[in-house]
Amino acid sequence: MVRRAGGALLAALPVDRQGGQALGAQLYVALRDLILSGGLAPGARLPSSRTLAQDLGVSRTTVVGAYERLVSEGLIEARVGAGSHVAQVLQGDLPPTARPSTPGPATPGPAVPPAPRLSRAAAAALKAATARDRLPGAPGAFVSGLPELDAFPMAQWARLSARHWRSQRSAVMGYGPPGGDPALRAAIAGHLRLNRGITCRAEQVFVTAGAQQAFRLIGSTILNPGDAVWFENPGALGARNALAASGARLVPVPVDADGLVVEAGLRQAPGFRLAFVTPSHQQPLGSVLSLERRLALLAAARAADAWVVEDDYDGEFFFGRQPLPTLQGIDRGGRVIYVGTFSKSLFPALRLGFMLLPEALVEPFSAVLAAAGPGVPAVTQAVVADFITEGHFATHIRRMRKLYAERHMVLRTEMEAALGDRLTLMPCASGLHTVALLPAGLDEGAVAAAAAARGLHTGPLAQYAIAPLDQQGLVLGFGCLRPSLIRRGVSGLAAALGDVAARG
Repeated sequence: MVRRAGGALLAALPVDRQGGQALGAQLYVALRDLILSGGLAPGARLPSSRTLAQDLGVSRTTVVGAYERLVSEGLIEARVGAGSHVAQVLQGDLPPTARPSTPGPATPGPAVPPAPRLSRAAAAALKAATARDRLPGAPGAFVSGLPELDAFPMAQWARLSARHWRSQRSAVMGYGPPGGDPALRAAIAGHLRLNRGITCRAEQVFVTAGAQQAFRLIGSTILNPGDAVWFENPGALGARNALAASGARLVPVPVDADGLVVEAGLRQAPGFRLAFVTPSHQQPLGSVLSLERRLALLAAARAADAWVVEDDYDGEFFFGRQPLPTLQGIDRGGRVIYVGTFSKSLFPALRLGFMLLPEALVEPFSAVLAAAGPGVPAVTQAVVADFITEGHFATHIRRMRKLYAERHMVLRTEMEAALGDRLTLMPCASGLHTVALLPAGLDEGAVAAAAAARGLHTGPLAQYAIAPLDQQGLVLGFGCLRPSLIRRGVSGLAAALGDVAARG
């Protein structure tokens, strides 16, 4: 069992040497309040009387007296050879703290705090957020956005991690460059050249703490409050909330089988400042932005002097025909900001993403990131760089493409057999999820609620929309589901549809 050497750090306890109250009494009151407020949890180890006396600059006798009083009241326990700990009997028994908002006697139970005053940007972000905007925690039918974690090559990862933790401490424990580890930036640039057909320099790659930080940086650096942003409708939840937080005006642009309808965007906001698209695998519908639409979008951006954010969140995992070139790869005007993430291709806990910026934005973003400071631990970046350059990343991607293709086929086969006359699966050639369209007259909210009652995770299309949609459907993840779980999930979904039908 690992023993904590010094107990909790309590150097900030208020001790007023100029006041009239004895130091021992002050210390006793401060510790008592800290324990009763939950600041020290039941079982938490207190520093020794000698250590606390040194931290606070008081005599050891003063600390011993305060500890003895707390022991006599049952708030702490003194254990021979183990020090003093907050009493375990306090678990769950702490009284609620009443903070009345108006003068007068306290009433039982916690008071409702007043609504905080927020910036307009924060209020917009809260309004854009939805109750279902939660990141998946564990596999389950039909959780979307979560890769298959059991297939990750942990042995290679552990070996690389151990190598770097044995290296010079300053290399893994200090602050890294704001734009990212040069080795990782070079590795990402090399991967993009070979796998995605993107010509770029390592200096154009900026490492971020996940794609979400990239979207927030883009919004805060490029957008002013009220700027028009073309946004796919339906579209990605996380990016929507991040861009809304900048105060931008999100313009809902419809999506069809060929992706973003550029003509509709031009009708609504020809003077747009930025367009957000997921061209390789539209989130959530799964369509691929056609080459004609890609060229039209780039032409519209040039005419409006606008930028385009290409979110390639799971473009690595195509299992149909060879994918179309990326928007960034065919952009000749320097308008596309390419955003990628390792949350799907490796694992979400890395919190690692990147931006590939046009040359014109390299200097401004360098300044912004220098002011913000590094966001990803140096050792994490170093391990990922080696994982890519030593070939483990490419091997893992090939394996996962095959695995996801097999699971998609299982889902399609099971759905057609059990629900082919009630649900229509959208075409899908990549990624970790697909969409099942509902027939007219069937409410997606009711179906999702019935599915949730049976332990299923389905996402109604409406939660991805910022304007009403003409179709209703459910987002079904399959990437993290083994075939047996997919089959059980389809059976549960069929039963949920029966529950809705029975209620009329």
